Amino acid sequence: MATLARRILDVKPSATLAVDAKAKAMQAEGQDVVGFGAGEPDFNTPQHIVSAGVAAMTTGDTRYGAKRGAELKKAICEKLERDNGLAYAPGQVVVSNGAKQSIYNIIQVLVDEGDEVIIPMPYWVSYLEMVRLAGGKPVILQTSEATGFKITPEQLEKAITPKTKLFMHNSPSNPTGAVYSPDEVKAVAAVVEKHGVTTISDEIYEHLIYGDMSHQSMAACAPKLHKDLVITVNGCSKTYAMTGWRIGYAAGPKDIMDAVSKFQSHATSDPAAFSQAGAAEALTNLRMSDEAVMHMREEFDARRLHMVKRLNALNGVTCLEPKGAFYCFPNVSGTFGRTIAGKKIGSAMEFTALCLEDAKVALVPGEAFGSGQHVRLSYASSMEKIDKGLDRIEKLLK
Repeated sequence: MATLARRILDVKPSATLAVDAKAKAMQAEGQDVVGFGAGEPDFNTPQHIVSAGVAAMTTGDTRYGAKRGAELKKAICEKLERDNGLAYAPGQVVVSNGAKQSIYNIIQVLVDEGDEVIIPMPYWVSYLEMVRLAGGKPVILQTSEATGFKITPEQLEKAITPKTKLFMHNSPSNPTGAVYSPDEVKAVAAVVEKHGVTTISDEIYEHLIYGDMSHQSMAACAPKLHKDLVITVNGCSKTYAMTGWRIGYAAGPKDIMDAVSKFQSHATSDPAAFSQAGAAEALTNLRMSDEAVMHMREEFDARRLHMVKRLNALNGVTCLEPKGAFYCFPNVSGTFGRTIAGKKIGSAMEFTALCLEDAKVALVPGEAFGSGQHVRLSYASSMEKIDKGLDRIEKLLK
């Protein structure tokens, strides 16, 4: 029998995908499970985008996607300049099979054995595992509700060492929904520029921001960041409800993006041509796309406020109001030490196990994101399902 490579033995499975898979398996057995685990919109992809993909397929655009990629890269460059104030040539853009692959590609071409990668906590589950797969060492910066789940420039500066290779910046954040204000981004960016730290700016939730918050791309904070230091990652999955289309992209310094392109050419090549056609439609048909995004954002905003209110009314639970994305990240440590339904609760993992087994509600434990006191719930679900699930948790905790 073949021996598995060390790199995969050190990697943990994706907790978010594992929770979603378990919930769906229970549903397949006939159990009535309410799932708050999946990080994807519950809306259908807007019809004009679907039509563009179908048209591409019916006219024979079903071969390798390089030709279609030229059209999409042009649309991405126009989007980055229009929305983010970033001027890139198509040769500085690489389109991948989802933003997850974009980030994985970048880490693979930049991080060597022993290199340090600075990651604020709570973090998206895959950041750490991607760094470990490359042989790098994650350096975790702690945050809390008191800081709005955001790091300070002083924290970042203190963490930088001669071994620092990369800094991961994510705003709006998965899992907390935290959004750095433009001034906060500029303050962190000043440290990045001062020390010359290459940075991945993960902006996949860019258009899902609520209230009076606004988005600031880190690469746009200074010419040196734009030219030499920051790789901006984005995609169509969250904004346009296109998770299954698998379109993500990265834009950055030419030498880095050339290396990413070379790496991807040996891994997956280009995404499907018809997926790229749909993405190009999403980024260029602004009237229809903006209308669809506005509708989804309004719905998410209403659900966000409703879920936060209900979570804060639960016995032993407190929840900071998220400003972006579509997640709540409540603190459940107020339930620790209690015995509920015959089970003593001492961690977020045990809390989520209780909710799944006894209330048939699927949550993601905070340990997957670096916190043993929190759980993550997605409000990318109907208001009816949100109330159904939280009614069950409320009953359980009483």
